[in-house]
Formats: sequence, C-alpha cells, structure tokens
Amino acid sequence: VQLQASGGGLVQAGGSLRLSCAASGFSLDDYALAWFRQAPGKEREGVSLISRGGSTLYADSVKGRFTISRDSAENTLYLQMNSLKPDDTAVYYCAREGARANSVISYFRGRRFGYWGQGTQVTVSS
Repeated sequence: VQLQASGGGLVQAGGSLRLSCAASGFSLDDYALAWFRQAPGKEREGVSLISRGGSTLYADSVKGRFTISRDSAENTLYLQMNSLKPDDTAVYYCAREGARANSVISYFRGRRFGYWGQGTQVTVSS
C-alpha cells in the first residue's frame, strides 16, 4: 500500500489549489479515503472523507470550499480547495481506511485511518 500526495504550494488568500494522491497496491474503490491536515502546534484533523460508495463528508471549516473526489481509472484521490484562507495553512495528508501494526491512527467521522501519504505543504498568505 502506497500513497503519494502532491500539489501543495504557496497561494494567496482567496486562491485555489488541487491536491492529488496517487495510490498503488490497492484499488481506491475498495476503501474509504480521506484528507487530513496538521498545522504547526495543532493536532491532525480530518478535512474530508469519501466512502466506498462515493458519499462525501467535510469538516465544517471547509464545507462549501473544498471538494473531495477520486478517479478510479487513474487510482488517484483529489482535494480541490477553493477560497483558501490563512487558517487552511497546514501539511495535508491523504489516508486510507484500515491500519497495519504500529501505524499512526487517526479517526474521522467514526472511521479509522492508518495508511498515510507523505504529506504536502499548503501555505496560504494573507
């Protein structure tokens, strides 16, 4: 199982970014997937989730601004981020439901995520 996140960068407030997470070793269609973020000095928090069936959930702080999606043919997860704010500055991680021994575990909306990409930095300037 491998997850490779990309697409982060520096953007002005009000701007947009699209994060990508290329998956290998499994099919995205078979698991719930999520994006988390961690700002300096803060705990990792769930941002958005897409279930096996395609249902999506969002943290209140990003609802209406972020959109999670997946491309089954490319086996890639996306997070489209619009109307970015300085508070969105963080390292963003893609994650797959499940876990292996000694995994870092985070929960979002009752689901356990323990497979992680390497993180991509998003910085929003005011």
